[in-house]
Amino acid sequence: MAGPLPLGDPAPTDGRLPGDLPIDTSVPFSAYLHVPFCRVRCGYCDFNTYTSSELRGAKQEDYATTLITEIDLARRVLGDVGALRPMDTVFFGGGTPTLLPAGDLARMLDAAVSAFGLVDGAEVTVEANPDTVTPEVARTLAAAGVTRLSVGMQSAVPHVLAALDRTHQPENVRTAVAAAKDAGLAVSVDLIYGAPGESLADWEASLDAALALESDHISAYALIIEDGTKLARQIRRGEVPTPDDDLQADMYELADARLAAAGFDWYEVSNWARPSTGAGAGDSASGMDNRSRHNLAYWRGNDWWGFGPGAHSHVAGLRWWNVKHPAAYAQRLAASESPAAGTERPDPEAHLLERVLLLSRLAEGIAIAELPDANRSRVAGLIADGLVDPAAALRGRITLTLRGRLLADAVVRELTD
Repeated sequence: MAGPLPLGDPAPTDGRLPGDLPIDTSVPFSAYLHVPFCRVRCGYCDFNTYTSSELRGAKQEDYATTLITEIDLARRVLGDVGALRPMDTVFFGGGTPTLLPAGDLARMLDAAVSAFGLVDGAEVTVEANPDTVTPEVARTLAAAGVTRLSVGMQSAVPHVLAALDRTHQPENVRTAVAAAKDAGLAVSVDLIYGAPGESLADWEASLDAALALESDHISAYALIIEDGTKLARQIRRGEVPTPDDDLQADMYELADARLAAAGFDWYEVSNWARPSTGAGAGDSASGMDNRSRHNLAYWRGNDWWGFGPGAHSHVAGLRWWNVKHPAAYAQRLAASESPAAGTERPDPEAHLLERVLLLSRLAEGIAIAELPDANRSRVAGLIADGLVDPAAALRGRITLTLRGRLLADAVVRELTD
């Protein structure tokens, strides 16, 4: 299970939004549907997930019905303030969404579409463990309106998967991707690098295996050791080594080079996509964009409602988060109460920090004009250090170089301190 929820103000039990919230209905709206179930807990994971022995008072078979109750609540709450609008993107995350029957995922999606509607060409993504994807599952999801499957490959090397406590069979990644493609779904492949005992050669083998799948999107995330996880405890006891920052940097550079050579463009520090082809290429509204439009909605600060235990939401600068445990979540909704546990409105300084942190990670970057006057002069130093692209800066935007991507946190500190 994840760590404690953030501090914040108490959330109203009826879920209502403040009357003075400056809602702009031209801002795109997304939905995140959290499915908090896993067969086993991976040693590195600190997401809000639960194995069967941890559910205590909650049943997986009741989950879809419970979450649909929150969808009904959201429709009423947003409708009361005139903020209803169709969804640009929908994302089923977890946990392992595909541990639920595909019919349950279809039922939740149908409820969300009935409540809010979908824009033309909307992106609808389901995260999946490779062992849970069959041709029937893929066909059911596609028929329900899912457009994209995000497959948790992580690695192609058995000893690296074991270090991460991943239990899927490497060969099932290939069959899962094939099933998704046969059903007409776009496919993204997720990788993790820097696991204990993983060599540069191991990582190269995983990259080669991921490229052989011929997906149009690949995510590659450096392993981060989160407090409270099994892996953090193993490192503290000296059972496994701490990830090597220099090796992780080498792995990132290798990934960027191999993916670029295969025709992928980076569009966010940890994400690469093939350029779209055909009419409307690169236009997210056309449905031709291979980037994760849902994640772009987060990075750009759009509005979204997060459904499910522990899920976070954001509308017009207001943030709130749900109670964590599935049983507490179900109890709140059964009592006709909002599952929200807390809420906050970041002050201008916190808002600027978050905006720079998120937008600077994108290839499109952030406008220099968004920085405080006192910080704009620092861009020249970042260019001199090889962290910011000089041509982009001349056009008025901050875009990270490859070196800048490796030192993104340092760039953010320099631009916001």
